[in-house]
Amino acid sequence: MDNIITGRHKNLTILTIVLAIQFFGLAAQIRRPADQGTTPTPLIRTWVVTAISPIEKFFVHTATGIKNTFGSYFYLRGVRKENASLREQVEHMRLEQVRLQEDAAQARRLQSLLGFKEQFISETLPAQVIGTSGSDASRVIYIDKGTSDGVKDNMAVITPDGVVGKIAKAFHGSSQVLLISDQSWGAGGILVDSRLQGIVKGTQGGAVQMTYIMSDNQLKPGERIVTSGGDRIFPKGLPLGTVREVSPGKDMFLNIRVTPAADLNRIEEVLVITKIVEKAPDGTEITGPIRASDILAQRLPSVPQKPAEDATNTAPVTTTSGAPSKPAVGVVPPKTSTPTTTTKPAPKPSTTAPQAD
Repeated sequence: MDNIITGRHKNLTILTIVLAIQFFGLAAQIRRPADQGTTPTPLIRTWVVTAISPIEKFFVHTATGIKNTFGSYFYLRGVRKENASLREQVEHMRLEQVRLQEDAAQARRLQSLLGFKEQFISETLPAQVIGTSGSDASRVIYIDKGTSDGVKDNMAVITPDGVVGKIAKAFHGSSQVLLISDQSWGAGGILVDSRLQGIVKGTQGGAVQMTYIMSDNQLKPGERIVTSGGDRIFPKGLPLGTVREVSPGKDMFLNIRVTPAADLNRIEEVLVITKIVEKAPDGTEITGPIRASDILAQRLPSVPQKPAEDATNTAPVTTTSGAPSKPAVGVVPPKTSTPTTTTKPAPKPSTTAPQAD
């Protein structure tokens, strides 16, 4: 049966194949006109590209969608894990914040209780650097503000980054500032983490170091140093620098190299602290259920009140009717005493006679 069908349509099949070959041959020879400056494209290539492009797009878009789906799935899994970790960190930071707030409130209460005074920067004067003079003997800069602007000797000079130095000499229209890298003076400093106190001063080469820290203390590079307020020039808490290098020194002290907080070699504008206000913390500003002073007041013995005066000599209160009223509660009524009568002696007769007219 198959042989009969094949025999009948054999010529038609051959003719169809020949026509198809000729058709594709002509399509290969015919070139599609292109734009100016480009090579013409064969017509068969255009047909093939047009026929295959939708299939390629389908596979490409399908593969991209599957890839994005799985990528988004794994990404969302990672995001979910990251969100859980961040949420845990946020909760931990909230607890830490509450603890720090309680510690700060307790510190304020203790300061208020003990009457400790704090220094606050009240007024500053901006100034511009107009000159510099650095040598091995001294390292100074000059600013354009002087006594006419309210600048005085030993006033603190700072920048928003940290401490610069102090006013060495104030002139009428300018001032000489002694930098923190000068070796002839030093500022009181305190290590933030270890709470050790020392002197931050310069060296002969212009570097900055911290002295008078015993060698048995463990310090690490990177620890911050702030002013201690003990020199009575800088308020407490201003940045001085960070520990750069720690090595054994002489006389059982550490040799601590310090990187200044302010770039002393590139200073253009500074602030002169013209007024520092000292005040004790006000206990009324502290929020909290119980203050330390209240606890102390409860534990201290109280002084008894002065007793009322004895009312035994108080006369009875009379009413409008003339009858004595009942004594008040707690008042002892006066005792009634029997009146006694006394007789006076008769006057003696006079012995002198009356004079005649």
